[in-house]
Amino acid sequence: MLYIELGSIDIMTKDVLVRGFADETHAELGKKADQMGVSINSIVKDAVDQWLNKKTHVPHIHDLLIYSDEKSMTTFLKSLDRMTSGNEWFKTFAAPPNHHAEKVFSKLNWYNGTVKPYKPKGEDGYKYCEQVIENIVKESKKKPLCCVDFVITDVAQNSFDTAMKIEKAYDESRLPGLMFCPYKSSDLMNSDITDMIELFLMHDRIFLVKNDDIYKLHITKESIHKIFLN
Repeated sequence: MLYIELGSIDIMTKDVLVRGFADETHAELGKKADQMGVSINSIVKDAVDQWLNKKTHVPHIHDLLIYSDEKSMTTFLKSLDRMTSGNEWFKTFAAPPNHHAEKVFSKLNWYNGTVKPYKPKGEDGYKYCEQVIENIVKESKKKPLCCVDFVITDVAQNSFDTAMKIEKAYDESRLPGLMFCPYKSSDLMNSDITDMIELFLMHDRIFLVKNDDIYKLHITKESIHKIFLN
């Protein structure tokens, strides 16, 4: 165990107990502190400050969800609700009328940001999605979002090009929080491979949802030479 004394001129000194701090690590930290001419306390306090700064930073994440069926997505949504309970997330969604996700989210008391009348098709698709985002932002009252947008998949079924324009626009002007864009695997597989790759690259992470399992998909551009390299 390591006792670290934290204090400053204008606050009362306190001892912080760090469990699981190995003697070897403590000794190495002591050597590094001597070399730098500072105390162990200063090094640890700096590390703690950096960690806290990272944790207080609100992410601007844009994720892609590819799901196999409604049951798998329902399981994911319920898990997402549990993970975001009891904190500052503004839990919201947008979905076509009578969509299976609408029923799930209604029971979980998520805010429905879908604008009525529902008109995401044709030339109005882009403008309609802008209205949905504006509605959600207004209701969120500046809280970080946890949003699942099923409207984008409805747009993609009608016009994949329009969906890509909307995805690109959001990717360039992200909102604070987590934005999930779900696509059913059967719909996505009918798209052109070039469009599919572009869709993948627009998102930070790609998750495959099947039953109770979540798989993370990694996409990297490779050269022919790497196929023959270990």
